[in-house]
Amino acid sequence: MTVRTEIEDGVALVTLDRPERHNAVDLATAAELADTWRAFRFDDTVRAAVLTGAGGRAFCTGIDRSVDVPQPSSPYSLDDPLLRIGPKANDLWKPVIAAVEGMACGGAFYLLGEAEFLVAAENATFFDPHTTYGMVSAYESLYMAQRMPCGEAARLALMGTAERLGALRAYQIGLVSELTAPGAAAQVARHRAAVLAAQPTEAVQGTVRALWAAKETARAQALAHAPQLIALGSLPPDRQAALFAARKRHGDGHGNQDGGRGDGQDGGRSGRPLVR
Repeated sequence: MTVRTEIEDGVALVTLDRPERHNAVDLATAAELADTWRAFRFDDTVRAAVLTGAGGRAFCTGIDRSVDVPQPSSPYSLDDPLLRIGPKANDLWKPVIAAVEGMACGGAFYLLGEAEFLVAAENATFFDPHTTYGMVSAYESLYMAQRMPCGEAARLALMGTAERLGALRAYQIGLVSELTAPGAAAQVARHRAAVLAAQPTEAVQGTVRALWAAKETARAQALAHAPQLIALGSLPPDRQAALFAARKRHGDGHGNQDGGRGDGQDGGRSGRPLVR
């Protein structure tokens, strides 16, 4: 199992448990996440949830680079295993709080974008490596544009691995609602979730649904355009692979942190990326 679940006093703690891969999502993990959220819909002992990553180095680094997902030839269709990993994608309207330690990048935004709010440790960083590797950041940009000012979302998406959004700046622009000491994000998030779980669950779920209804139309329209944008703007897989290989070579020996999509290698420039 790559997703661990603990339930206590109405709060489910959901942990991505692939620390050796910086909690990157493979196909098995994607299926487990979807199953977990769907199960919570019918579990009356769960009234709120906290989502976090094991190991402390990363919340999640997106899809595992070892995953092979064949794509249809039509630019109007896209098979993306991450589209179903979030709670809202699985029709769960019980509140979810994301607890972020370390890196959250790329496909992690599918999860962050469907949480009610984020609690982050002071060492958390956020970045989107897509453009660096010749890929369109469509879904990730969509989710982040709904969580922060447009200019900040644009900078995050377009700067690629050259820049990371630090926890303090993420708090200042509203992406993160609360900062904690390193190692304390999940504990603090559980305390907040306990408050939510103590409220009448029907009222809480109705409020969650109302909040999401306020932005659902724009979100649905943007999601409909994403497959074409990805198909038209992304480099062919062989050219993407060449960029990954080149940056992996150039990144060695610079005190790297993982910045790619679960490949365990450097995702920054030759040298450390700027953290703001």
